[in-house]
Amino acid sequence: MTVYIRIRDRKFWIEEDWTEDGIATDLVRAGVPKEDIVLAFHEPGMRQYTDFAVAS
Repeated sequence: MTVYIRIRDRKFWIEEDWTEDGIATDLVRAGVPKEDIVLAFHEPGMRQYTDFAVAS
C-alpha cells in the first residue's frame, strides 16, 4: 500500500492513496473534519462532487 499526504494551508492533502478503505476515512474517524481533507488525487473540478474540501 502507498499513501502520500501533505499538510498544506492547515489541510491534509491526500495525493495518493492505495489503501483498501481510504486514508480519508481513517482521518475522519480520528476526528479530522472533512473540510480539512483535500482529495488531491482528484482534479480540482471534480472535488466539488466529494464530501471533502474543494481547495485548489
